[in-house]
Amino acid sequence: MRRVVVTGMGAVTPIGINLADMWANIEDGNHGFRTVTRVNPENYKTIIAAEVKNFDPETVMTRRDSRKMDLYAQYAIAAADEAFNMSGYKINENNEYDTGVIVGSGSGGYIAMQDNIIRMNEKGPNKVEALFHIKTPVNMAAANIAMRFGLKGDSMSISTACASGTHSIGEAFMKIRQGQLTACLAGGAEGTLNDSTFSGFSVLKAMSTQTNPDLASRPFDKERDGFIPGEGAGILMLESFDSAVERGAKIYAEITGYGATTDAYHLTAPPSDGKGAGTAIKKAIRMAHISPKDISYINAHGTSTVLNDSGETNAIKYALGKSAYDVPISSTKSYFGHLFGAAGSTEAIVSIQAILNSFIPPTLGLKNRDTECDLDYVPLTGRKQQLEYVLSNSMGFGGHNASLLFKRWSE
Repeated sequence: MRRVVVTGMGAVTPIGINLADMWANIEDGNHGFRTVTRVNPENYKTIIAAEVKNFDPETVMTRRDSRKMDLYAQYAIAAADEAFNMSGYKINENNEYDTGVIVGSGSGGYIAMQDNIIRMNEKGPNKVEALFHIKTPVNMAAANIAMRFGLKGDSMSISTACASGTHSIGEAFMKIRQGQLTACLAGGAEGTLNDSTFSGFSVLKAMSTQTNPDLASRPFDKERDGFIPGEGAGILMLESFDSAVERGAKIYAEITGYGATTDAYHLTAPPSDGKGAGTAIKKAIRMAHISPKDISYINAHGTSTVLNDSGETNAIKYALGKSAYDVPISSTKSYFGHLFGAAGSTEAIVSIQAILNSFIPPTLGLKNRDTECDLDYVPLTGRKQQLEYVLSNSMGFGGHNASLLFKRWSE
């Protein structure tokens, strides 16, 4: 089995539209919550969102190309561009069929979907835009990335709701590990802040109704009342160790473990015993050949919903046993909300940055810990600490669970 390393990262988030700005805001404790502008807040009990700000797709693509893509695919292109350039990887006739792209999304082109359905209802069935079915499919982020860089290896999209980005990285990791690919751009993208998203999750009563942005997303707090919707993209450049060393690439971290399971229990709620997500964590630990006590930090899924946070607490206890009480854990959804299909990949990047900067991001807004969430959730203030192994968890509607283990780079 090949070793797999990270040689590039790219991020488009509500707290920064590039890697450096995102991480600077994490270290400074700046969240990205504001009154929503993409919908009329008077129509909903949720008035806060985590919107990407100051994003101009024409900084990374032509206007003509941007008009062929839904917003989620534009975010994906921008994040992939940063990751690919950071890696210094070059495509040529010797590696083009060994380099792939696996970029997932929970909903795909949701904005184009809503706009064209409204247009069809108002103007008739023959008045939708010609690119309707080019903008909306989940696979179009991966397809556009492949065409942009000339990647002719495996190109696919994984859609497992909020675990999409983590599964995409995990499956890319496995393909490189097993020798099917040499390198792969992998991650997730989402751009769904419209009425379809707000109305659906409002009826489901999954979103927070807080009006104070500082209290809107507060994972593991006993007063938490739901997630805050966000948007963006996170993309990693993964590469075999041999390839990275041969071309003298800078290596930022190594992926050593990946685990995935399905609860087969409920469409929106995790089982209270934590066994489903806990088993995914155990699989990642077993693949990495480490013990629970070796984990330095856990970047939790931590959505700020009542059931998720208590369920994830039980999953961590199930997987780590007594060591669960010794490891610091935090949720960076307290910074940028729930990015849905981009959540796991963005949090994977945060996990790597935590290793590189020896800094554990805090859980912002956590002032009164829920007694059912009794682990070390690093409230309010971050910690300087050298990290060796970092675990990143994701859980999606439908019972999809995925965990990744990142290791501080050493030869």
